[in-house]
Amino acid sequence: MNRLLQRYQRELAVTGVYALVLIAMAVLAPSFFHDEFAGTWVRAAPVLIAAIGMTLVIICRHIDISIGSQFSICGVLAGLLAKAGLPAPATVAITLAAGVAMGAVNGLLVAFAGLPSIVVTLATMVVLREALRWDRQGEPVRDLPATFQWFGLSQAAGEVTLVAIAAVLLAVVAWGMRNLVAGRSVFAVGSDAVAARLAGIRPRWVTFNTFALLGGLTGLAALLNAVRFPQVDVNAGVGLELQVIAAVVVGGTAINGGRGTLLGTLAGVMLLITIGPALTFLHIPPQWERAIQGVIILAAVGSDRLLAPRPAKAIA
Repeated sequence: MNRLLQRYQRELAVTGVYALVLIAMAVLAPSFFHDEFAGTWVRAAPVLIAAIGMTLVIICRHIDISIGSQFSICGVLAGLLAKAGLPAPATVAITLAAGVAMGAVNGLLVAFAGLPSIVVTLATMVVLREALRWDRQGEPVRDLPATFQWFGLSQAAGEVTLVAIAAVLLAVVAWGMRNLVAGRSVFAVGSDAVAARLAGIRPRWVTFNTFALLGGLTGLAALLNAVRFPQVDVNAGVGLELQVIAAVVVGGTAINGGRGTLLGTLAGVMLLITIGPALTFLHIPPQWERAIQGVIILAAVGSDRLLAPRPAKAIA
């Protein structure tokens, strides 16, 4: 039991903080649970889906800060396809394919050209964002068909559908990370790429696949976010990269790779998503949200340093 607690101490700590926030809201602002609690899970669903992919990329010892731009482009693309009258399956397939394509470009440059992931994704973030700005000039996608919003369902049914999709995807990917060779290979490459290569794993392909998968999941997240609104905002993805990376790191994924769980990512997403609405119900200025998130992130990264096993001293 002690070994299990030690292994998942970060995940348990973040879950505990989230539980304390909910307890505080129950005492100080009970109306939060009636008016807003379910809404936090709906808003978290697209973020969680993108965070699942980011968890894999960071475990693989890389990072992708272009997902906000990918998210915006995929959301606009989904809106334009629906507006053009394409069937829902075609809209979903093309949107996901666009996300995979953008992620694959990052993967090619990082895995096979050997460029640093932060430099590559910074460049693609700017290129994609400026291309979208030039094409749309800030104009949202309007006049969407009724069958697009909430997938043509009622709002209540649509919200349940979004949360269910995110939950099923979380469970499937978590199972795959633990039981499939492809999932375990991500941990191996992130821990030691040279040792992974000697064990018969191809680190370049693992890296490429994680970036492509992140792109596809970002496309899905953008689609699920777009169906929540009567029009698609071209700036929907602005700041998403920081939100997702913060949630993943807070949830216990090591920023230097090789370690992380999706349960921790879930806890990190829910904690950070809940802070803003909680402050509103407590009548605290919303400017404090970023500050509190920053403190949580610093505490999470600092705990990695403090709790990391210390190397044994050499004996003379």
